[in-house]
Amino acid sequence: MVDLEKIKRLLQMMADYDLVEISLKDGEEEVNLKRPNQQPAATIQAVPQQVVAQPAPLAVPAALPAATQEEAENAKPEASPDDGLLTIKSPMVGTFYRSPDPESAPYIEIGTRVTGETVVCIVEAMKVFNEIKSEISGTIERILAQDQDPIEYGQDLFMVRPA
Repeated sequence: MVDLEKIKRLLQMMADYDLVEISLKDGEEEVNLKRPNQQPAATIQAVPQQVVAQPAPLAVPAALPAATQEEAENAKPEASPDDGLLTIKSPMVGTFYRSPDPESAPYIEIGTRVTGETVVCIVEAMKVFNEIKSEISGTIERILAQDQDPIEYGQDLFMVRPA
């Protein structure tokens, strides 16, 4: 016959010591107790906490003296060499080519004068070679893409000083 008091004590011992399973055998009497869906305490691993560094507070600059602040407000920004330049952008995704074939000279160089109808490069898209026209009149100041570069839609290709 099963001794219920012994089983209650074993269950209490399992709870007190966080045991998942207990087995006892005394002669012909055998008791196996197991808590469902539990891992033994010995196999539970502590996960180290990650320490997240808080960003340091930003230093707020002190107010400028009145004379310096006045000078800063009246100062004109320096002119950038790109001021007034317009860009020729890629109308499609593809591969950029400066010349019609590897043996030919490039369509344009820095200093070339272009009109709205001047072909400036080719963009290959899906095995189709598309001539790209300037659409701006002026002088080529900068070439921003290299031959055979992959390019994106809207990517700047050339900088032009308008006529």
